Amino acid sequence: MADFVISKPLSQNNSIKHGFFKRTGGHSDGIYASLNCGTYSGDHKDTILKNRSLACSTFSKNAKLIELHQIHSNKVVVYDENYEIADADGIVTDRRDIALSVVTADCAPVLFADANAGVIGAAHAGWKGAHTGVLDNTVDKMCVLGANRKNITAVIGPCIAQNSYEVGPDFFNAIDNEKYFLSSNNPDHHMFDLSGYVFDKLKGCGIGLIDALNIDTYDKKNDFFSYRRKTHLNENDYGRQISIILQK
Repeated sequence: MADFVISKPLSQNNSIKHGFFKRTGGHSDGIYASLNCGTYSGDHKDTILKNRSLACSTFSKNAKLIELHQIHSNKVVVYDENYEIADADGIVTDRRDIALSVVTADCAPVLFADANAGVIGAAHAGWKGAHTGVLDNTVDKMCVLGANRKNITAVIGPCIAQNSYEVGPDFFNAIDNEKYFLSSNNPDHHMFDLSGYVFDKLKGCGIGLIDALNIDTYDKKNDFFSYRRKTHLNENDYGRQISIILQK
């Protein structure tokens, strides 16, 4: 059975269904075990599709699951009936039974909803996307569809925690704000607070409520895929967990 975590604030309205899925309860094996939903991973394609279908059917047997080809950008698209997989990192819709999704393996999945307006969104927020405006652009696109900033709830799902995220001097200089860094034991390196950075970017969007789940994907006991853990274990690939939001 696929396992997932939710945000209590986002669960207050019965018309909004969402979940940040763990890596357990799926059909994949080996380094992809078991709910690998990363279409662009090296896992068997039919197995990935079964995993994605399993996750979506947790909320609705009739919903259409929508994916993105994520490119660490600030590009956000609006779903319509002619939608094909887009090179983008955010997507919004005002349609029902359209399950928006992003996949991650340390980056922050962010799910959005204005239940009053019937507008939802999903964004893949790595540091680069957050830095260049993917969250702002997602909120802007939601407002074009009729959302009100003050009524939007955004949830930062499981992502790599600061004590697991060591970065070098180029990264430190790119962010250019000491608020989000702690010193590392390695010279010229720092520990980056991705969740805090994403939180402040969302706060700058002027939305009504932000919920950060603060679950570390790198920590193996939490049962999430992690690109950085894969790198440290010298594995040749990694799975991706899926985050889904839809309105009934």
